[in-house]
Order: sequence, then C-alpha cells, then structure tokens
Amino acid sequence: MLYVGIDLGTSAVKLLLMDETGHIHKIVSKEYPLYFPNPGWSEQKPEDWYEQSMAGLKELLSECDKSKVAGISFGGQMHGLVILDSDDNVIRPALLWNDGRTYEECDYLNNVIGKDKLSEYTANISFTGFTAPKILWVKNKEPENFARIAKIMLPKDYLAYKLSGVHCTDVSDASGMLLFDVKNRCWSKEMMEICDVKEEQLAKVFESYEVVGTLKPDVADELGLSTEVKIIAGAGDNAAAAVGTGTVGDGRCNISLGTSGTIFISSDSFGVDENNALHSFAHADGHYHLMGCMLSAASCNKWWMEEIMQTKDFAGEQKAIEKLGENHVYFLPYLMGERSPHNNPNARGTFIGMTMDTTRADMYQAVLEGVGFALRDSFEVAKSLGIKIERTKICGGGAKSPLWKKIIANILGIKVDIIESEEGPGYGGAMLAAVGCGEFASVEEAADKLVKVIDTVEPDAELTAKYDVRYNQFKQIYPTVKPVFDIIK
Repeated sequence: MLYVGIDLGTSAVKLLLMDETGHIHKIVSKEYPLYFPNPGWSEQKPEDWYEQSMAGLKELLSECDKSKVAGISFGGQMHGLVILDSDDNVIRPALLWNDGRTYEECDYLNNVIGKDKLSEYTANISFTGFTAPKILWVKNKEPENFARIAKIMLPKDYLAYKLSGVHCTDVSDASGMLLFDVKNRCWSKEMMEICDVKEEQLAKVFESYEVVGTLKPDVADELGLSTEVKIIAGAGDNAAAAVGTGTVGDGRCNISLGTSGTIFISSDSFGVDENNALHSFAHADGHYHLMGCMLSAASCNKWWMEEIMQTKDFAGEQKAIEKLGENHVYFLPYLMGERSPHNNPNARGTFIGMTMDTTRADMYQAVLEGVGFALRDSFEVAKSLGIKIERTKICGGGAKSPLWKKIIANILGIKVDIIESEEGPGYGGAMLAAVGCGEFASVEEAADKLVKVIDTVEPDAELTAKYDVRYNQFKQIYPTVKPVFDIIK
C-alpha cells in the first residue's frame, strides 16, 4: 500500500509518497507566497495552501497505482491562526508562527493572567507565536472579524478539513495553541474563557495516528482516488519530524539544525520545568515531549558565511577550524531574539573574547559552537527534570556538516546518530498515515521498522571535558549582558 505525507511549511508544501517498507517513491514541492503587511507581521492565505497541496497531490500520484493509496496525513507549521465563518469562508489571512504582533496580548496573558496560571492550565506560558494571543489580537484589533468566527483551526488542520470535511486537530499541534490542557489532552475551559472562545468553535481533538475521516467525494473525484482513502490527524511539524527520525518512546532525543534549532525529547510521562523554559507538549506517539526552540541555528551559519564573509564555500571555511574546545571567542546566537530557554525578543547576536590574535577561523568556530552551547542550555533544563539522554538523532540543513555534528556531540557529551532519510515532517506524516491504516500497531513499531541509523558520531572524553569548561563560561555571558539588550533594541 501507499501512504502520503504532507509537510505544510512556511515557504512551501512538500508532499511525499511512501510504501509500507518505508521506501520513498516520489517527493513534490509547491511554493506559495508569504505576506508581511506591517513590520513584524507574517501572514499566508489558507486558500493558497489548499490550492498548492491539491496541485502537488495530482503531481505526486500521477505515475502510481492510485488504487494502492490507503491514507493521507500531515506534518505542519504550528501555532498559525486560521478562522472560518459559518459558511466555511476564510475570514482573514492566517497569522503565522513567526508573526510578532501579539506582544501586548502576550504581556496580558503572562503578567495579568499570570505565568503560574497559564502553566497550570496549559503546561506552558505565552509566546508571541502561540495561537491564543493571536485570537486575543483579533478580538482586540478586529472585533468585526472576531464576531464572525465559527471555526478556529491550525494550518495543517485546514487541509484536513478541506479534504475530509471534519473539523479536527491532533494533540501535538493543539499543545502549541495555549488553549490546550496538555497533561489531560483536552481543551482548557479556563483558557477558552480567557480568550472568549466556545468549545464548538474549536476542533475535535484526535491522537496524531487516529483516522479522522475519509476523502470527500468531490475531492476523491478530482484526485482520481477512492472515497475509502483515510485522512489521519497528523502532527505539528516538530512532532512529525520526531516520528520521521524515530524519536518516539521514553528518553529519545532529536536535534534539528534548520533555520531555527530545536532539541526535542520524547517522554512516557508528563513533565514541566519550574521556569517553563522548555515547551511541554503532547507527542504524536500517544505520550509527551519537551522541546527547546532557538530562533536562529543554521541561519547563524548562513548569516556569518553569506552576509559577513561573502562566500558560500561552507566546507572550505570549516577546513580551517582545527582547535576544538580551545576557542577563546564566544558567540551568543540570538540574531532574532531568543525563545528557549530565555524567552527574550530583545536578545541579540553577540561576539565576546576577541584579542589581537583572533582569526577568521576562530570567529566562524564561535558561531558553530554558540549554536551548540545554546542547544545545551535547553538540554540542561531537560536533565534537571531527571531525563537521562545518552544519544540523539540529528536532522536539518546544518546536519550536513561533519564538523558541526562533531562539535554538538562533544558539547552535549552524547552520541549523535545520523539517519538514512532526512525528510522529517513529510516522512513522519506518511508514517502516521501507515499507523492509522493499520500497517503498524503503533508509532513506535513504525519507527523501529522504518527509521534506519546509518552512522554515529561518538563524543571524545577529552574534548567533552574541554567543552564542559567552555560551556560553563558561555552560560555566564547572557545574564551579564541581558540588561544591555533592553537598551540597544
């Protein structure tokens, strides 16, 4: 049988066709525009997502036996606000995860309602990217649109709704809304009251691997598929990527070195750190996960090379980096502010420690190490909860660098596993579709059978000890310069 994974990203939708052995038959990508109507705003048209997804599905399935297609599922950009009226029309463009207009609403939620209450209700505190402050923004700034809301949904769930006619979401994506009681896997009545939202406006919640419905007859007809094709709930992009890298079960870890960087830790049990430095979300495997998200990871590498050094010879520049663990230059990788663990939009990229003998290679090394140290900040929070991690998977564009993988393995002091497929959310979505269709008994079984480790980077005890010293110096820099960030913003 064949399974489709749809990765609804910020710049494009990526569609993947997989069989029951995990073999990928075809991948199709379709782009759509991103709109910035005001500084700090970021929007897209949900209609564009659907149009390009349908075009992508037609291309993806053009050469296969369509009778073998059993299920479709999703990984999608999280936190975005999609609102429909009573006639199922999109009321306004979607406010995206990287939209920063809700600072007043966040301030209200964190400081008037209070972080303790938010954490009690949802296991998280408010960030500008989350969905609840976006709902409050529409209520405060566009009351006529707020009055028309019949359905509230997340980006990937708009696709599921258009394909199946079912207003649904999954536990992992719902966790990032700040409307969801993560521990009990249900909507929070207190948060609904705070946001002036009724439960009938919110989606029915499913586990990520559950079937929500089947293809609507008109959609099935347009795609040349059977109306028996199942639509499976899917997951938020990070949880879907975790499934795609086999980061399921207790104490598994995945690091993503994309534009932003994440450290994702799966856990059988629910947990929240005392400062809410990490996001505590429900996982696509039926359990839970902790996630640290830094806003600039591989983008720091790209910035340093392309904007500062004016070159794209990444491998050539990295050849000059030889003295690992001995660099006196440090870099705070906060080029776009920071989320985990500091939650400070005013934080900025900072070099410190240069001397007259500092070289170009030292500066570049500091950039790569700075991202590694910032990931360790979140890693240390997870360890403080008693979570023991001995190895991690790694994915994303930055993971193509052997040097960077070596740096991260030694900064964290754990083994770094490289996997065969790097298709992340799309592959995870296809795996969830296979589980939903009964191909595998559980998400863990699917991961065990389909995700293949092809190489491992081992930490070196001597180098790890050197990096421990460097990290303990690095972690003193942010609290020291933090007051300055409020002045120079």
